[in-house]
Amino acid sequence: MTDTTPTTNPATEGPVLDRVVIGHYDSYVGAERAVDLLADKDVDVATVSIVGHDLKSVELVTGNMRFGKAALYGLGGGAWLGLLVGLLLGIFLPSPVWAEVVLGSVVFAAVWGLIFGLAGYGLVGRRRSFRSTSGTRASVYTVEVPADIARQATQVLDAGR
Repeated sequence: MTDTTPTTNPATEGPVLDRVVIGHYDSYVGAERAVDLLADKDVDVATVSIVGHDLKSVELVTGNMRFGKAALYGLGGGAWLGLLVGLLLGIFLPSPVWAEVVLGSVVFAAVWGLIFGLAGYGLVGRRRSFRSTSGTRASVYTVEVPADIARQATQVLDAGR
C-alpha cells in the first residue's frame, strides 16, 4: 500500500523525496483516524502529513436573507461587540459607573451594527439574497510519512484496520 512517489513540501515548494504515502482516504475524518491510530501506537506523528488532493471550493447555502434578518444579524453582532468593549472598559471603572458603561456600549454598538447590517444588505441584497458558508474540500486525502518510519506506520495501520 505504500507509494514512494515524491511529494511537494508546502514550506519550501521543492520536492521532498523521502516522503511515502501510507494510506488513501475518501474523507478527512478517515485520514484523521489513521493519524490518531499512529499516535496511539507511539509512532512519531510530528512528521506525519495529511494531504488533500483535487481541491474544490464548496459553498453551502444556509438560508434566505432579507432586510429583517440583515437588521437582526447586524443588531446581534453589534450587541456582542458592544458587550465585549463595555466589559473591557468596565474593568477600569468604579462599581456604580460600570453597569452604565456596559449597557451604553451594548446599545451604541447594537445600533451601529443594525445600521451596517442594513447598509451591507442594501448594497448586495438584489444580487445575493441568501446566507452561506464556504470552504475547501478535497476529493481524496493521503497520509504521508518520512521514508524512515513508513514500514512501522504501514504495519500499525494494517494491524489496526
